[in-house]
Amino acid sequence: MSALTLQAPAKTNLSLKVIGKREDGFHEIQTRIAPLSLHDTVEIGKAASNKTTLTCSDASLPTDETNLALKAVRALEARVGRSFGVKIHIEKAIPHGAGLGGGSSDAIAVMKGINELFFLGLTPEELAETGAGFGSDVPVFAFDSVCDCGGRGEMVTPVEFPWELPVLLIKPPFGVSTPWAYQRWANSIEIPGVPYTPQVCPWGVMTNDLERPVFQKYLLLARMKKWLLDQREVHAALMSGSGSCLLAVLTRNDLGRIVEERVRQAFGHTLWTWVGHTIGS
Repeated sequence: MSALTLQAPAKTNLSLKVIGKREDGFHEIQTRIAPLSLHDTVEIGKAASNKTTLTCSDASLPTDETNLALKAVRALEARVGRSFGVKIHIEKAIPHGAGLGGGSSDAIAVMKGINELFFLGLTPEELAETGAGFGSDVPVFAFDSVCDCGGRGEMVTPVEFPWELPVLLIKPPFGVSTPWAYQRWANSIEIPGVPYTPQVCPWGVMTNDLERPVFQKYLLLARMKKWLLDQREVHAALMSGSGSCLLAVLTRNDLGRIVEERVRQAFGHTLWTWVGHTIGS
């Protein structure tokens, strides 16, 4: 086998609690993360030499050593003590700066590909441990499962989650910096009239502590969440991760396109939207 094509799924946070800032500068969190049927496609093959190259369908994304996909190669090389020459192409479907973990998922897909192509025999736990060295969001993607994550996100526990939730994702034409959102969390306040109350659902309590700092700066996101919760087809709505993407859990599988069209009429056609479902475990 000399080449592989892998799916790199997006993720959403069904809950995100920020416990506090740690001495190492990171924040202690508790979060439940679910993979989504939305995915990038990662093509990886053996190169003729030991040189690794990366191309991407999205020209706005860097393809140098700052890209998590190449960091994944370097981390794996350091772990096993050998070099890999691979050609990587990423076909992007997950938007950047959305809180959906696209770059982190691509990184794990690259590690899974190298693991298989070069018969390394690394377990998901070992891939997660390797990924934790260069990204807090990376380890969870080593497990094809809904997971509870602690620490700075690197402590991952797969959980039973029999639901496949029908969802609508909505992203305005801007991203949110994850470090910025965490830095602003401690001194942020709630905006009057904006729904922050935890939403009790059959699959768990949905809440996101990063909505507070992000909504303070990006009032459009607060308005959009409130609007979503007012729609009869929406069971629950939440910002995903640090944003800027919002997640709406729908009451039925067949209602996504209806709400999608309505939100475009309400907030404009520059929105990125996607209809699909979470992947259970």
